Amino acid sequence: MLEFLGLCVQNLIKSIKYLFRVRFSAVLTQAAAISYDSLPISLIIAFIAAAVIAIQVSKQFLMSGAETYIGGTIAIVMIREIAPGFAALAIGARAGTAISAEIANMQVTSQVDALKTLKVDPIGYYFTPRILAAAITVPMVVLLAEFVGITGGMLVSSLTINLHPARYLHSAWLWMSTKDIYISLFKGVIFGALMALVCATRGYQTHGGAKDVGISTTQAAILSTIYLLVADFLIDLVFYIIK
Repeated sequence: MLEFLGLCVQNLIKSIKYLFRVRFSAVLTQAAAISYDSLPISLIIAFIAAAVIAIQVSKQFLMSGAETYIGGTIAIVMIREIAPGFAALAIGARAGTAISAEIANMQVTSQVDALKTLKVDPIGYYFTPRILAAAITVPMVVLLAEFVGITGGMLVSSLTINLHPARYLHSAWLWMSTKDIYISLFKGVIFGALMALVCATRGYQTHGGAKDVGISTTQAAILSTIYLLVADFLIDLVFYIIK
């Protein structure tokens, strides 16, 4: 794990060197493949997660006379954890594995070697557009997931305990802060770049044949999930525990 992390850091440093030389069309293409195509599943997951949380807490809050706190609770949970984490995991499961499989296939079919003979750095050509596109667009998906999740919690609370939407939104508005939103967007940037970097690095390591492409894709999904969860813990540790 640590050796792979070091390799990811090396690839990230190399990718940064090509940051201002990357083609806009390549970034746009990768943005559509990474985030736009993953938008439906990300929003569905955010809606269902908020609905489940609303179902679990609504009855207990109503029994204790704290139903006015339901909106704030769901809003905080969605903004701080559920939306950034679940959206990144959904994008990683769909787009991250595709990145790994694509680069791994190019590696085993000698397309990467062909680039090297043309004096084109594969890191700048393959990594930089994908990392940049993910870092830019994943926060946008996170923002939409937060809105959909909060709205989903409002609908479920209204249907289950007949909580008026105005009371729900008032509670959510009081509990939310711009700091939480900024941190969630920061998480989206880090998660997006990390997911693309880890999956691209694992695909770039692939050697052999078609079987190895499948193995690399599976390992990319596992590694990206682990690193995303570790990054989430560290970000929370810095922003919410250390004052």
